[in-house]
Formats: sequence, structure tokens, C-alpha cells
Amino acid sequence: MNLLLKSACLALYLMALARLAGGLPDAMFAWLPLIAGLMLLAHVAELALMFRHVRRYPGPLATSVVLTLLFGLLHWKPLADAHQRANRAG
Repeated sequence: MNLLLKSACLALYLMALARLAGGLPDAMFAWLPLIAGLMLLAHVAELALMFRHVRRYPGPLATSVVLTLLFGLLHWKPLADAHQRANRAG
């Protein structure tokens, strides 16, 4: 399910970029850049609010920030859940 939702996020962003580049017709896809922009704005807010979870990513912080901007809670929520499980276990 997580992979499906991440794929949908990427598809939305790619289609919005294609629309902005003129690759998709105006009539059917004029709303795509607005939706993608609102989604990115929501993910920026998530990044600010959930930064303590974003920092728990085992790789570079910059990678975690980019993943959060692209996928939002699909990225930071599993990190938060793993941390919570680790705290309960030990």
C-alpha cells in the first residue's frame, strides 16, 4: 500500500511537471500544478512539524528532508513508529 501511495505521489508530480512543460493539454490537466503545489506545501508543513521524526532517518538528513517533501507522512510515519516500538521494547 505504501509503495502504491508513493507511486501516486510521484505520478502526480511528474504529470504536473509535464503539464507545466506543455506536454499535457490545458483543458484536462490545468489543475495538476495547483494540486501538486498544494501537496508540496502540505509536506513543507509536515516537515516543520515532524522534524524530530525526520531526523531519525538512518541516512543523510538532506535525503530525509527530500523524501519528506516528496512523500510526507509516508516517509516520516514509519520512522516514528519504529522509534516508538524500540522505546516500548527496551
